[in-house]
Amino acid sequence: MIAVASQNPVKLEATRIGFQQMFPETTHTLRAFAVPSGVREQPMSHDETLQGAINRAQGAFALADTADYAIGIEGGIKPVGEQLAVFAWVVITDGQRLSQAQTGIFYLPQEVAHLVRDGYELGHADDIVFGRNNSKQSTGSIGLLTDDALTRTTYYVQAVIMALIPFKKPQFTWV
Repeated sequence: MIAVASQNPVKLEATRIGFQQMFPETTHTLRAFAVPSGVREQPMSHDETLQGAINRAQGAFALADTADYAIGIEGGIKPVGEQLAVFAWVVITDGQRLSQAQTGIFYLPQEVAHLVRDGYELGHADDIVFGRNNSKQSTGSIGLLTDDALTRTTYYVQAVIMALIPFKKPQFTWV
């Protein structure tokens, strides 16, 4: 069983796809847990975002009775010069090992960035600028900006797969 530290359907689907692609011979059951990140609603640095993902993964593992793995996915933003860069961390644990991977980075248009700087969480800022409702549980910023060439789900899948590498290749030494 995989304990997912979110009830967001995007994160659940990204987890399902990533595990299925890495372990196609295994059937995994996903169980969603509402786990707080322990960081701000909108993390605004690399370290804060990573800590949120770690907290979520460890929290989900602790809540699950029989989890083989637990996963935390945390989206964050960091200032890069005048721009705001968007990324996410994926952290996976089996209770002994902790593995992590980061998504690619993309930049927000200033219309969205201004709202984020004013204290809005990215999903709310996107909803305002793009006239959407609850976009973070569908295509997210990346989908809105790419006309769904990438969606929030497909954006996370690659990082889920990369975070699973130490579990796929346990014969190697991973720190």
